Amino acid sequence: MKKVADVLNKKGGEVFSARPSDTLKHALEVMKQHNIGSLVVITENGEVAGIFSERDFARYCAGKDGVDLGTRISEVMTARVVCVDPEQTIEHCMAIMTQLRFRHLPVLVDNKLSGVISIGDVVKESQSEKDYLIDQLEHYITGSL
Repeated sequence: MKKVADVLNKKGGEVFSARPSDTLKHALEVMKQHNIGSLVVITENGEVAGIFSERDFARYCAGKDGVDLGTRISEVMTARVVCVDPEQTIEHCMAIMTQLRFRHLPVLVDNKLSGVISIGDVVKESQSEKDYLIDQLEHYITGSL
């Protein structure tokens, strides 16, 4: 069974983050520049304060006539963040993401951010595992192992 550490080893542990005091404009520019859907919001002490995603921005904009891009991320971000550790399984992460409707999970090691996995990462790894299993079963059935 694949673990979060396996995914991070493949994709790398680069994490794009922002401070709670950063503006929406800054956050959106970083997300655009790196073609990502979220930023982990980190305090000055390096602790995870929240996560800011495209969904947070959409909810902020909904029903407004004008959007103030000078608004601080801390006013818009999701403050309730579920984090995982590298030893958790991909299946466990998929269950969390499905049940709680999250698309990004920060990964913590010793309470420090070490990466982020997305629903795309989880689906890709899960599909890869299933493809491998199917291939092995086909070889077993045909006797070509």
